[in-house]
Amino acid sequence: MKCLILAAGYATRLYPLTENFPKPLLEVRGKSILDHLLDDLDSTGKIDGYVVISNHKFARCFTDWAKGKTLPVAVLDDGTERNEDRLGAVRDVALAIRELSLDEDLLVVAGDNLLDFSLARFLDYAEGKRASCVLRYYEPSVERLKKCGVLDVDENDRILSMVEKPAEPRSHWCCPPFYRFTREDARRVAEGIAAGCGVDAPGSFIAWLSSVSPVYAMEMPGNRYDVGDLKSYEEVKKNYGGVRV
Repeated sequence: MKCLILAAGYATRLYPLTENFPKPLLEVRGKSILDHLLDDLDSTGKIDGYVVISNHKFARCFTDWAKGKTLPVAVLDDGTERNEDRLGAVRDVALAIRELSLDEDLLVVAGDNLLDFSLARFLDYAEGKRASCVLRYYEPSVERLKKCGVLDVDENDRILSMVEKPAEPRSHWCCPPFYRFTREDARRVAEGIAAGCGVDAPGSFIAWLSSVSPVYAMEMPGNRYDVGDLKSYEEVKKNYGGVRV
């Protein structure tokens, strides 16, 4: 299984820190956000290759970072140079599948999120379901839900519906950007785009996919830390304690 890491954003809300430096390489607890993610994923023994999808502006930063890795890490440049011209996360995934001829199960994760639990349990959960799967967590704030992908699930965790940034959230289940696609569903990314699914928010493909194929949502056994702006970055540096063993 390959892991695609979404890292083509421009992180304008973190300027000046990210004006000339990519957000996933910002340091938390002595190493980059991206290194925290890869160290955990490598420990699962389930990933045989990583692809960091970058924009052109930051591609060299990721290439320089990858040179020091013993893990099989490739950097894919999506060719964009400005926030206004970005392809969007779903098109970036489609680009990676097409350019690298990927035809296998895929794990797709955001490169700017930290978790205090291992993704090993999530990967085991997806193997047990034998279907595409996502994570979910309970978000009490309606205002925050309006900025997220919101899920409605049945008693077996199957997604009944998903809406990105709903004006009126139907539940308190929020879907963070961690997705495990079966080989068959990964093949449908281009189909989803052609069918009109959104391309900017990565969860837009999940919203479409769950309407045509079974997708399950595992409740997170811990916390997610999202580095969105300067204030949240300072809070994450202060509060993040690493992956619990």
